[in-house]
Amino acid sequence: MTARLSAEEKAIVEYVESDRAISIDNVENEKKRYTKIACAQMNKKKAISIRLLESDIERIKAKSLSQGLPYQTLISSLIHQYANDKIKFAA
Repeated sequence: MTARLSAEEKAIVEYVESDRAISIDNVENEKKRYTKIACAQMNKKKAISIRLLESDIERIKAKSLSQGLPYQTLISSLIHQYANDKIKFAA
């Protein structure tokens, strides 16, 4: 039984079998380099602007102070936990 290849897969096979493909001297170093690049891309942070009640900010600052971390880190952590289904929103 022969597997059918997509157009992209066929192009890859043709490239590898052609004389254009070159071998990499140190594959492990290249793997590490691309892994590092991928991790950096996935962990990129983006600044956002949100409007919060002043009283909420003051309460968050007080809670973060008791935890020994910056209030922005606390807010970021809460959003991260919510985004990853670690905490639920209760309206």
